Amino acid sequence: MPYIVKKIGTLIITLVLISLLTFTAFSVIPGDAATAKLGTEATPEQVEALREEMGLNDPLPVRYVHWLGQALQGDFGESYQYDGVTVASLLSQRLPVTLLLALLSFVLILGIAVPLGIFSAQHRGGFLDTLISQLTQLTMAIPSFFLGMLFTYLFGLVLHWFQPGAFVSPKENIGQSIAYLIFPAIAVALPKIAMVVKFLRNAILKEIDQDYVRTAHSKGSSEKRILYVHVLRNALIPVVTFLALVIADILAGSIVAEQVFSIPGMGRLLITAISSRDYPVVQAAVTYITVIVVSVNFVVDVLYQWIDPRVKVR
Repeated sequence: MPYIVKKIGTLIITLVLISLLTFTAFSVIPGDAATAKLGTEATPEQVEALREEMGLNDPLPVRYVHWLGQALQGDFGESYQYDGVTVASLLSQRLPVTLLLALLSFVLILGIAVPLGIFSAQHRGGFLDTLISQLTQLTMAIPSFFLGMLFTYLFGLVLHWFQPGAFVSPKENIGQSIAYLIFPAIAVALPKIAMVVKFLRNAILKEIDQDYVRTAHSKGSSEKRILYVHVLRNALIPVVTFLALVIADILAGSIVAEQVFSIPGMGRLLITAISSRDYPVVQAAVTYITVIVVSVNFVVDVLYQWIDPRVKVR
């Protein structure tokens, strides 16, 4: 229990610090939000009046406390770019799309990488192990955005397996939405699959050479029991930690994939907001993504302790 409490405290402190850094960064960078909203033809009096209305003339600590208080209630204000549209409504439309893409990518990673990593370790040195190693080495070197462009051309324009740009919102038709997201998910997942396969294979091979495996053999345990009961559990300890980094990388890769496949998710919203200096949207989007990544890391820490109870002692 003290371990969980400590992690929760770390989680809260991390979120507060990141929210402070995010708010400060977008408050001090060059450019004026009032001017961006009114346009360059606005008079200085109009700009100053809008700055006062938006609270931009208040000291930075005052603005941050006010923003944080509203953010904790789910209120991130209104978008500068879309008049009268709240940031929360924009996020509620885009966030489910990005989360669905990230979830599909992660399911593909687990469903393909774990069996392949185990299979490769079981047949180390063989033809199939060598083939898998070569393929993973090649796949890791290909960026997700290039895979996305390749998939769009091959499966979209040549084979017509999907229509580029014809994305259907999950709220309208979840089946069609998932069908469209399959190829972007594969583009995001493939390099990560290669990494996890290589990482898991090496972790299993390292455990196989340990003394407890030889002891289990001497007691007559079967190869299958040794692998799945003893070796795999210990090998998963570093892999689980690595998967937390993979999830963060998936969210970053999803931003690029959304641009390539014309998916209206958080990535496209974030890029549009940055280019138009729509700071409330940028701050909210970065905060939401940060909360997801930090929360995932918290869950991974809890899983890590469950897999390896010695973490309690440390």
